[in-house]
Amino acid sequence: MKAWRLLASLASLLCTLPLAAAADAPTAPGDEADKAYEDMQKTLGRVPEFFKAFPREAIAPAWEEFKALQLGPTSIPAKYKELIGLGVSSQVPCRYCTYYHTQVAAAQGAQDRELKEAIVMAGITRMWSAVLNGLQPEDGAFREEVRQALSYVKSGAGKTAVRPPQCRTADEAYADIKATLGSVPSFMSAFPKVAIAGVWKEFKAIELNPASAVPAKYKELIGLGVAAQIPCKYCVFFHTEVAKLAGATDEEIHEAIAMAAVVRHWSTFLNGAQVDEAGFRRDVDAVLENAKKK
Repeated sequence: MKAWRLLASLASLLCTLPLAAAADAPTAPGDEADKAYEDMQKTLGRVPEFFKAFPREAIAPAWEEFKALQLGPTSIPAKYKELIGLGVSSQVPCRYCTYYHTQVAAAQGAQDRELKEAIVMAGITRMWSAVLNGLQPEDGAFREEVRQALSYVKSGAGKTAVRPPQCRTADEAYADIKATLGSVPSFMSAFPKVAIAGVWKEFKAIELNPASAVPAKYKELIGLGVAAQIPCKYCVFFHTEVAKLAGATDEEIHEAIAMAAVVRHWSTFLNGAQVDEAGFRRDVDAVLENAKKK
């Protein structure tokens, strides 16, 4: 009998808990949402529909993050932040974010060649991520190969091999890889011989090209942003180390990762909420037109 009374008391208590929690819960921060919308109007010249569609209780902090990281002055110049965003969004793939970052990067001065290089960097990163995760090399062995290659590059021994390779066969490609990196990494030697010449020449023409439109540091930060949200532990390590070699600071590295995270966040919402794409593009165009007037 006592047991039944105890159970009844517990059931009664549990029934009251949701009511108590509801009574203690803070009121919906409508005023914070309204303040965020007011700030959007002031900053962007309008409140884009996709921001209105975002849950009101979360729009204020989401806007605060977006404004501080993407629109504010940070360690990475605005143009290159947008190229990171473009690289990430182009391989998600997300039509909304690809359009947004293309248009905003162009508004920040990015030329067509820079836009295409950012996209190809994303593609190269995604391709080698697929190769590495498919081969599943031992993590420590992969990192040691990267360290050895970077040590060789630091020594200046590979400078004479920076010029675009003329290799047409696998053996010529391996010889050029060795001249450039000091050895042929195992993941490259495992790539089909029939295609290694082409894939190496593409890699060298974009990622290792000192005359590219996008500076080396920012190419690697694009690669890091893509790698971080795939996610690919191999590529994250590679692009972090090469970015540091190219002069990237810890702050810039962390910012590139955060940019990738924010792009993925908004891509998830835009695609999940099935935001009208034509309306989204009109909002982006109107915001940029307003920015030009300012």
